[in-house]
Amino acid sequence: MEFLEVHNLTKRFGGVAAVQNISFCVKKAEILGLIGPNGAGKTTLINLICGSLKRDAGKIYFKDEAIDGLSPYKIAQRGVGRTFQITKVFRKMTTLENMMVPATWLSGKFQDFAERAFKFLEFFELIDLKDELAGNLSGGQQKLLELARASMMDPELLLLDEPFHGVHPTLKNKIIGYLKSTNKSLGKTFIVSSHDIPSIMGLCERLIVMNAGYVIATGAPKDIRRDEKVHEVYLGERLEAGV
Repeated sequence: MEFLEVHNLTKRFGGVAAVQNISFCVKKAEILGLIGPNGAGKTTLINLICGSLKRDAGKIYFKDEAIDGLSPYKIAQRGVGRTFQITKVFRKMTTLENMMVPATWLSGKFQDFAERAFKFLEFFELIDLKDELAGNLSGGQQKLLELARASMMDPELLLLDEPFHGVHPTLKNKIIGYLKSTNKSLGKTFIVSSHDIPSIMGLCERLIVMNAGYVIATGAPKDIRRDEKVHEVYLGERLEAGV
């Protein structure tokens, strides 16, 4: 079996099917891109994989184990992490306190977690803000903090929902560099959902394109660029605009 397998996944909200009979696989140490117009179902798909939403039909397997019936924290304990389209930092806690939240339920010595937290804060250039309330950070800094906090759990699979949205180019390059380096050196696996077409085309080896809850195309970035259906529903105007 593949590292992650999604089979015939469906989720409805009332009479609207946000995810419709979707199937795909992710290989270990792959960086998979997830693109499509607003309302395509990308965030719903991420929420289903991470357990924030319960499926109406279908199965999800991670490392040969069915995870679709598990709660989010149990899925996280098995090595699946995530970030959010709208950042979910603890705004009234400091940057460092945010980093230490995973230590409350992961096994290990507190000192080890503290050392790891300082390491990630240094890497993401947030160390000077360690005592600042997270709510006072810029939007881009909060994106970095959320990624750093998710990395504290050392997930084998990390799902990122719009990690580049509203992020300064310098910080965006920091995120991209981190994803590439940990993928290459540590074999980490990523699913990245983004409207930032230049960034995701350069980052991912393979893309899944969604529209209205369906997968309409899958392939390498160069093939997706040439796909007429993808151009029709999504990429045409974005490529012309260079976004």
